[in-house]
Amino acid sequence: MPSALLINGEVTNMSLLEITNLSYSYGDNMIYKNAGLSLYKGDHMGIVGHNGVGKSTLIKLCSGELLPDSGSVVWDKRVSVGHLDQYAKIDKDSTVLEFMKSAFDELYETERKLAALYADEDNLEENWALITQYQNRLDAANFYQADTAVDKIANGLGLTAIGLGSKISEISGGQRAKVILAKLLLKDPDVLLLDEPTNFLDVQHIDWLAQYLSESKRAFMVVSHDYAFLERISNCICDVDNGEMRKYAGSFSDYTKQREQAREDYRRRYETQQKEIKKTEEYIRRNIAGVNSKNAKGRRKQLERLERLAPPSQSMAAPVFGFKALSGGEKIHIQAENLAVGYYYKLFSGLNLTICSGQKLVITGFNGIGKTTLIKTLLGQLKPMGGKSRLSDKIKVGYYEQWLKWDDPDITPLEAVADAFPAMSQKEIRGCLSRCAISSEHAGQAVGTLSGGEQAKVKLCLLTLSPCHMLVMDEPTNHLDEKARQSLKEALKGFEGSLLLVSHEKSFYEDFADGVVDITKCLQK
Repeated sequence: MPSALLINGEVTNMSLLEITNLSYSYGDNMIYKNAGLSLYKGDHMGIVGHNGVGKSTLIKLCSGELLPDSGSVVWDKRVSVGHLDQYAKIDKDSTVLEFMKSAFDELYETERKLAALYADEDNLEENWALITQYQNRLDAANFYQADTAVDKIANGLGLTAIGLGSKISEISGGQRAKVILAKLLLKDPDVLLLDEPTNFLDVQHIDWLAQYLSESKRAFMVVSHDYAFLERISNCICDVDNGEMRKYAGSFSDYTKQREQAREDYRRRYETQQKEIKKTEEYIRRNIAGVNSKNAKGRRKQLERLERLAPPSQSMAAPVFGFKALSGGEKIHIQAENLAVGYYYKLFSGLNLTICSGQKLVITGFNGIGKTTLIKTLLGQLKPMGGKSRLSDKIKVGYYEQWLKWDDPDITPLEAVADAFPAMSQKEIRGCLSRCAISSEHAGQAVGTLSGGEQAKVKLCLLTLSPCHMLVMDEPTNHLDEKARQSLKEALKGFEGSLLLVSHEKSFYEDFADGVVDITKCLQK
């Protein structure tokens, strides 16, 4: 960890991270321009901003996954940085416990070297300095508490319940993401970089993570749209907006008050400057050719040298989603009887489910129980492991998948819509993307480089253009900011077809759901 610096007899903490004059763009889209930010020891930083402003990009720049066009991202050389990569490659043949314990691989190797030195009894005195060095390294890292740490984090994130002996290949995508987070926490780096860590966690696991992070003496940077979570864990906030990063001290609620005050102060300064500019321009226009010409020319030079304030940033327009329902089709869309689902083994069984025309049902249950597996089974993408499941062949289904995957991550939103709907003109495509709050810059950018929120809105845009009898949506709110969530909620309330929704947010669906199916109850069967 960085040491303290003595300045004028006072101890001052050195920064762990300094971002200076940072500029980063993708194509013609300027994401950051001469931005700066500092992270200090003990900073628990929440990163906020609308979808697409550059929050995930900031994490990638800090982790070294992306390089700035200009400026610098400099970490203290003594600092270890851990980045949560939910899509990291894992040996699928390893067990959950083996993967978690791999966080201590270097320490296990040190222990083996130490054991070998002790075993060489003839040279103990000669090797004693190295033995002491290895022993101190293990003690400093709390190596002998490793098993206790594994148990604590496995219990906290709900991994013990799925079985630490389970192979990675046998668990769900949400459980896999938890395992990756668990290993990162076990490594205990000096700084954590976390991008939307609550997306794959249940309420009790979010609560545990919030407690864990709030009590941590380590620094971290966390991107999240879960403002209640940020309120619990943050002692400072980085607001990303209009190509800039602005740091606020205090909790999330402190930040919202400070931000509004800062925006109001800036608006007043801008309006005052605009009035002075207009007043000066009017004086110049009236006097440039008269007896006061010299004064007018002087004021014109002053005006030319004036550093003008940029107009206050406008709030990003909320997307407008609207899903079109097809009429007709069979009354019963999906029917399942005594259904068992899974991949290599049954995740749960005994599910009876019927979805009729116009009905809106919600699937709930803890993460990893098999909600996505159930959806894929009901849609015929997976075979049942028992019982029966029938999807009407007389209806059209619009499907939103939880994981943001693209056949070609280099395709742009414009190209994705054009490929799916070749009869549409470029103007029509741009209009549809704009209504879904995809900016013209992002419309021409590779989808694989967009934020999770922007990618989600592209997926939703494609669905708005595809009339269907039934929408099947798997955790559609995971990457969306508050405005987009509200717009999606209104669109689903107004959809006249049937809906099968997987969601962990009761406040999102309780206004329009006709029924809730908790598949946790199927574990008892």
